[in-house]
Amino acid sequence: MLFKRCFIILFVTVFINDFPKFSASRILGIFPFNGRSHMTMFEQLMKGLAKRGHQVDVVSTFPLKKPFPNYTDIAIPSATQSFVNNVSYNEVQTLLRYNVVHYIATQLGNNLCEKGLAYSEFQKLIKNPPTDPPYDLVITEIFSAHCFMAFGPHLKVPVIGISSSVGYPWYNDFIANPENLAFISNLLLNYMEMTNFWNRFYNVIHNIYNKMLFNYYTSSQSDLIKKHFGSNAPNVRELERDLALILTNSHFSLNDVKPTTPALVEVAGVHIHDDDLEIPLDDKKWLDESKDGFIYFTFGSMVTIESFPKQTIKNLYNSFRKISPIRIFMKVPQPKLLLPGLPKNIRTFVWTSQLKVMKHKNIRAFITHGGLMSTQEAISCAVPMIGIPLFADQFINIDLYVRLKIAVRLECDDLTEDKLDTALIEILKNPIYKKTVEELSNKFHDRPLSSMDEACYWVEYIIKHGGEALKSPALILPWWKIALIDT
Repeated sequence: MLFKRCFIILFVTVFINDFPKFSASRILGIFPFNGRSHMTMFEQLMKGLAKRGHQVDVVSTFPLKKPFPNYTDIAIPSATQSFVNNVSYNEVQTLLRYNVVHYIATQLGNNLCEKGLAYSEFQKLIKNPPTDPPYDLVITEIFSAHCFMAFGPHLKVPVIGISSSVGYPWYNDFIANPENLAFISNLLLNYMEMTNFWNRFYNVIHNIYNKMLFNYYTSSQSDLIKKHFGSNAPNVRELERDLALILTNSHFSLNDVKPTTPALVEVAGVHIHDDDLEIPLDDKKWLDESKDGFIYFTFGSMVTIESFPKQTIKNLYNSFRKISPIRIFMKVPQPKLLLPGLPKNIRTFVWTSQLKVMKHKNIRAFITHGGLMSTQEAISCAVPMIGIPLFADQFINIDLYVRLKIAVRLECDDLTEDKLDTALIEILKNPIYKKTVEELSNKFHDRPLSSMDEACYWVEYIIKHGGEALKSPALILPWWKIALIDT
């Protein structure tokens, strides 16, 4: 009799723990930007929600290669150029000459809205949205194409914004997030210590100027919203300030302690998931046999190393040859275009399971462009870095890691052999980098909930309690009242 009771208690306990703790909802995910690195984060979040029993419909240019329970793809064509393994060195240089806010707002925002909203997949969702069951929530990327937020009021459901970056300056205004520029360097700058008047002054002016630019350039999205959703639809600024929640790819252990409203939730690491992708067997054998260790080298999912100037490639070859028997595992999307003369201690690959490479027992260091996803994986796995930032937030990312003593920085347009030699010796021979990144990795992982559980909790919180649940009272006040200028 006692055995029977114990069995029943055990069965009920296991059954309750395995049963979804929240009633299933239907969630629409809208991620039209054709950037693989961005989608890596969004895909993992939507899979995490699907695992919890929610029905998720995901609009993107990256449909899953394998079916996933409760996850339905709505594949769309790309409204912008593909950013997967086809950004050359010359294009990187062009981006550096471009005003980054103008590029983000017009090319990656307005252009995406104009073409994307006209797609049949979006038109079907506008004119004939599903009703059995209807949607309970919209989750969409907040990068620059904010017109897609209009699906929230159109479907009469809350909207959650998600950012694969730490957060651009204009995000704070959406949720009245405190923005103290006296000690918080904005994302569009190289990292600066706010230790003197001129740094603080420049930080403030730069921040205000770029927010005004972004609002000016993206204001035309209001016309597109009214064209597709009706004349009574909110304008783009109203949609931004109606967000129920923002999930950002940041964490205080990496990005400093800052004041935040509850409507901003840091979920850095939500993309760090050991999926089914394996390291090819011949590559794995080579890594296993790298008894003196190897350096992992990739410029991410976009930039092609083989397009770099010949002298730069020669400098890389010469420096890498000197550190043999330490090996280099280098991503080269089109090996046939790579400069001849590859040293024997270099092995190239086209695509691999990055996280599994980061976790390999023989890894010594990571040479990176400073992309947030990749560098967070390196920190998670306690791998020190050599950073060569190319564009966007990569400069401030690497500057931050240099300040944290987990990375060495080199300049893309000044990759001399001597500077490469010095950086390699520093990262391989100085034990401080490995010690510091191990300590930082422990802090990064030390949380009451995993990043996925944290993200899913707050998504479900909005579904349960509505889009007004986390709204700040500051949203209805003018800036001069918030700054207490009147008092």
